[in-house]
Amino acid sequence: MAKVSAGTGSIYAFGFIGAVIYYISTATDFWMGLLGFLKALVWPAFLVYELLSSLGA
Repeated sequence: MAKVSAGTGSIYAFGFIGAVIYYISTATDFWMGLLGFLKALVWPAFLVYELLSSLGA
């Protein structure tokens, strides 16, 4: 079983909260808000994708 440190979990939690606030505040209707919440669950994947895209990988 993998161990996750408390620091890693808190960083993810703060990122999740920030992503939820961002996506919901930019939503134009309920369904876009719901989609924003789902996007907030996987925000690290978006971060890594954008990082690799900017590096040209």
